[in-house]
Amino acid sequence: SPPARVCHAPGGGPMQTTVGDDPTTAETLATIERFNTAFNAHDVDAIMDLMTDDCVFEGTGPAPDGARVVGQAAVRAVWDDLFRSSPRAQFDAEDLFAAGDRCTVCWVYRFDRDDPDAGHIRGGDVFRVRDGKVAEKFAYVKG
Repeated sequence: SPPARVCHAPGGGPMQTTVGDDPTTAETLATIERFNTAFNAHDVDAIMDLMTDDCVFEGTGPAPDGARVVGQAAVRAVWDDLFRSSPRAQFDAEDLFAAGDRCTVCWVYRFDRDDPDAGHIRGGDVFRVRDGKVAEKFAYVKG
């Protein structure tokens, strides 16, 4: 599958989009863009509507491998807890790269979207999309 790539300018605005003729890659990229929008809105219902019933999420902690969570109910509980404990957090995608049903996203996680001095971490996600929904989201963090 020809790759699709979206790069973002500082501040999150789109800088460049390249999409080949592969409909699977285009669907994957569109799904992840919708997922990221729902995620930054902290809209757990919309996030879960974009995840398969048998979805898998692997978080960044605890080290060294992160926790593996499987299924709608368990993954929903992770998002509910994340947004409850970090109500002003935001993920800014810096780079998305999709090929076929796979997508990687490099991101900056800002602890408080309204306070740039609150801190951030950088990381990436590896996604697998199936039938227009996220089947796997594996998260990695620097440091």
